[in-house]
Amino acid sequence: MTAADGERFAYGPGTALVVVDVQVDFADPGGSLYVSGGEDVVPLVNAEVEAAAAAGSPVVFTQDWHPEHTPHFAVDGGIWPVHCVAGTPGAELHPALVVPEGAPRVRKGTGAEDGYSGFSELDLASGRREATVLGDLLDSHGVRRIVVVGLAGDYCVKATALDGAARGLAVQVPLELTRFVQLADGDDERAIAEMRSAGVAVL
Repeated sequence: MTAADGERFAYGPGTALVVVDVQVDFADPGGSLYVSGGEDVVPLVNAEVEAAAAAGSPVVFTQDWHPEHTPHFAVDGGIWPVHCVAGTPGAELHPALVVPEGAPRVRKGTGAEDGYSGFSELDLASGRREATVLGDLLDSHGVRRIVVVGLAGDYCVKATALDGAARGLAVQVPLELTRFVQLADGDDERAIAEMRSAGVAVL
């Protein structure tokens, strides 16, 4: 089966589940950057985590893990409210999220980086892009296909999916397992079109 088939990947050797930023600040209505409907994906993602883990697929969780001040935040010249500050309750994974024991976490945006993609970060001060540990982690498991779920579909999920495709991975994004920020009308449709044009299977 390939991403082009438009069907769900079967979990098992060679396939990994990447759970993107299902954190309190995004997935809780009281969060500082709440994504509308974000809490609704938690039980759906849990079912996916359990299916992947049962089949022996790696499950990796990403987290925004920002400093108190970063060019990413509106107070420092960016576009976002302060969110997911390292060590704060808002940066923690949603308490209802199933996290298998020992599952790796990739923390991103820890300095002056945007932190959108699980695979890479753009330093907003220097313009330099650097890889995170995610690519090497997946390579160490022989991963060739990934299923990307979580928040939010028009930013971190999209960026992670695009980077995965650029690495030559088959990538799937099930729409029922994400929600969109929609800073502007149509951001969801534009994100879906961009992912599909890059070869991502968006279902």
